[in-house]
Amino acid sequence: MTATILDGKATALLVRREVKAEVASLLERGITPRLMVVLVGDDPASAIYVRSKGRAAARVGIAGESVRLPGDTSEAALLALVAGFNADPSVHGILVQLPLPKQIDPDRIILSIDPDKDVDGLHPLNAGRLMTGRPGPVPCTPAGVMRLLDEAEVPLHGKRAVVIGRSHLVGKPIAQLLLARHATVTTCHSRTPDLGAETRRADVLVVAAGKPRLIAGEHIRPGAAVVDVGIHRLDDGSLCGDVDFSTASEVAGWISPVPGGVGPMTIALLLSNTARAAAAAAERSPAV
Repeated sequence: MTATILDGKATALLVRREVKAEVASLLERGITPRLMVVLVGDDPASAIYVRSKGRAAARVGIAGESVRLPGDTSEAALLALVAGFNADPSVHGILVQLPLPKQIDPDRIILSIDPDKDVDGLHPLNAGRLMTGRPGPVPCTPAGVMRLLDEAEVPLHGKRAVVIGRSHLVGKPIAQLLLARHATVTTCHSRTPDLGAETRRADVLVVAAGKPRLIAGEHIRPGAAVVDVGIHRLDDGSLCGDVDFSTASEVAGWISPVPGGVGPMTIALLLSNTARAAAAAAERSPAV
């Protein structure tokens, strides 16, 4: 068996086209969606992500602006900056790039963001909205995973899904999204006693463990859909995910590659969240 590729690049292009149309409609009404991205410090990977987000925003007509702060910025200064964005009606989305320097508590920063401008979907209020099935921003990576599965028409209703990882950013939200689609969901983590026994039962396997090539073909049920959220740079400079693609692709029915799978979807869904936030803000304050 050779798996069907869950093509994140192609699907992200579809999402960006949809967002561009949404933004064009907003622009006709005099509303320019505006995304503020804050980078604290000089982490090279974070800087690349921020530039990518800015370029992607510009391509769909979103005013993407970045604010770069020195690594010794105080928590109070960052909180004041976020407060200013919260109060500015022209700002529709706020994203503070993680990780943050050690002197800043990321939970406190996330809690300070207006939940309606929280385009990362990490505010506790938005986590509660997701759990209770209420509308609100959904974390970008989990939303991207669901869109990948939907575009490939992977069946979810009544299927057994296994999620490896329990982070607030990916593992817990994707479990909630799969549950809402009537999958039977098992969450695995570092304390799971027999991980392989769990993964071999999965019709849908989402791997967000943060460990290179943790899952190989022997751990996968034949024909399963496998979504690899991890990305790692190896000593030889190559990239890999949490799944050993070479062996897994011979067993799975569908599989996302690394790179080119979930990564492009994360940025595309960030743009979607920003456009939706702008539209929602216009509904709340039609005169703005």
